[in-house]
Amino acid sequence: MKNELDSQDKRLVAELTQDGQLSPSKIGEAIGVTAPTVRSRMKNLITAGVLKVAGLVNPMKTAGLTVALVGISLNSHEQLGEKLDQIGSLPRVNWCAVVTGRYDIIVEIVCSADTTDLYDFLDQDLSKVGGINASESFVVMKSRRKWLLLPDAVAEKLTR
Repeated sequence: MKNELDSQDKRLVAELTQDGQLSPSKIGEAIGVTAPTVRSRMKNLITAGVLKVAGLVNPMKTAGLTVALVGISLNSHEQLGEKLDQIGSLPRVNWCAVVTGRYDIIVEIVCSADTTDLYDFLDQDLSKVGGINASESFVVMKSRRKWLLLPDAVAEKLTR
């Protein structure tokens, strides 16, 4: 499994960053390798958990979505990694991270345009995790260069 990207992997990822729909042959032309080599390298990067090819949405141009950041303070730092894993697996979570500063964990959630999803996340989802001393939420009103994967719970809601 790869821990570091070599120069060809970096060029492959850069091409996909510009256009995730590029065919392996187009990527191969751009970086000077064959299409089978591109497919093999992509497979290895995906297997290693380094690369994920997916459709991203711009939440500022997608009606019905709200993005919020939630700062979380824990009762104890003893199980910080475990709490991060638990919070990261919640259905509305796009990403979460242990951070320095005022909060122990910062979470980005994606929810419907009304505040019911945000309320449910704070009231129900986080209470299931337990060990949380306090949280503070920040609704994103406008952003630039923000593209995101839709968490499963949100994607399911949009397809109903």
